[in-house]
Amino acid sequence: MPQPRLFLVYEPEKACLDRLVDQGYPQERAAEISSYLAQSTDLAPEFADIWREAGKRGITFTPLELDEAAATITSADPDTSLVWTLTDGIAYFRGGTAPALARLAGLRTLGADDSLFALCQDKFRSGAVLSALGLPVPQAGLARNGHWLVEPPASERGWFVKPNRLGAKIGIWPDSHCHDLDHALELSRRVSSHYRDDVVVQPYVAGRNVRASFLDMTAHADMSSLGVFLVESGADFQTMADSLALYGDTGAEAKSTGFYVEPELVPLAATQPLADAEIRRVAARLVTGLGLRDVFSMDLRVKADGTIHLIEFEVCPGLPCFDFRAYCRAQWSMSLAEAMAETAARRLVG
Repeated sequence: MPQPRLFLVYEPEKACLDRLVDQGYPQERAAEISSYLAQSTDLAPEFADIWREAGKRGITFTPLELDEAAATITSADPDTSLVWTLTDGIAYFRGGTAPALARLAGLRTLGADDSLFALCQDKFRSGAVLSALGLPVPQAGLARNGHWLVEPPASERGWFVKPNRLGAKIGIWPDSHCHDLDHALELSRRVSSHYRDDVVVQPYVAGRNVRASFLDMTAHADMSSLGVFLVESGADFQTMADSLALYGDTGAEAKSTGFYVEPELVPLAATQPLADAEIRRVAARLVTGLGLRDVFSMDLRVKADGTIHLIEFEVCPGLPCFDFRAYCRAQWSMSLAEAMAETAARRLVG
C-alpha cells in the first residue's frame, strides 16, 4: 500500500506578482498585493524540516505549487492522501481553488470546506453571515470608487475603511480611520485606483487588537486549545507598510536593519479572563454554525470593559507568521514543522 501523503498546496508570491503585472497592475501595486502571499515565501525554507518530521510519523510530505496542483491532486490516491491549503484567495490570489480540486478528486482536506474559503475573502458578505449568526461584528457599508452601494451606519468615533477582498489586513493607510464619510468615499476611490477593489466602511471600534489561533493537532481538540493573545505592536491597526515589514523578503530586510520589531503577544486571559472566555464562545459558534474546523484564526478588538468585536476570520491563517509559531509553542510545545506533521499524521495514520 502506498505511504500516506500530505500535499501542501501554495501559490508562490512571484507567480502572483508576474500575473498581476500581466493584468496591467503597476509593479509597485503588484508587489504590495502579492506580498500577502509572503507566507509561502517564508515557509519554503522549512519544507525540509516538515518533510523530516512527516517521515518520522510515517507519511510523505509533498509541497505543491498551485499551478501543478490540478494534475497532481486529481491523480492522487484518495485513500492515502490529505490536502492542506496554505494560501487562499478568490480575487487576486487563486489558492481557494485547491480545496475545490481536492473535493473534485475525492481527497480529504485539512481545514474548512471550499465554500468558506470564498466567504472569508469577501469581508462584506462574511460580515453579513456572521451577523446573522448573532456574532458581535460591526455593521458595515460598502462603497465602490466613490459611490455607496450600501451606506454605513452613523458613528460618533468615525469609520474604518478597508478593501473588501484584498488579503486579510484591517487597513491600508494611516488615514484608514477617518472622521467623515466624504473622506471614506475618497479612500474608496484610492483603493479602486490602486487595487481595483470595493471598500468596507465600518464604525470605528476602539480597543486592543487580539489574535485567536487554532490548530486541531489531535483531531479532537475543542476551544480550550484556542490560543488568544493581545497583539501589542504600539499601533492602533496594521497598515500595508506594517504588513510589508513583517513578512517575506521585505520583512527579512526590515528585521535585519532594526526597522521593524515583531509585536509582543500577551495571553488575554492574564488580564481579561471574561473576554477570553467570550472569544472562545464565539469561536465555538463559528465551528458549529459556520463549519470552521482543523485550522483557523480570528482577528478581534477588545475594549477595556471586556466587550469584544469580531473583525474577521481566516480559514487559511499565516502558518509561518510570528503569532502562529508562538501559538504552536505555547499550546502544543512544538515547532511549526512538528505541529504540521503531527496534525497531518493524526488524520492519515491515526
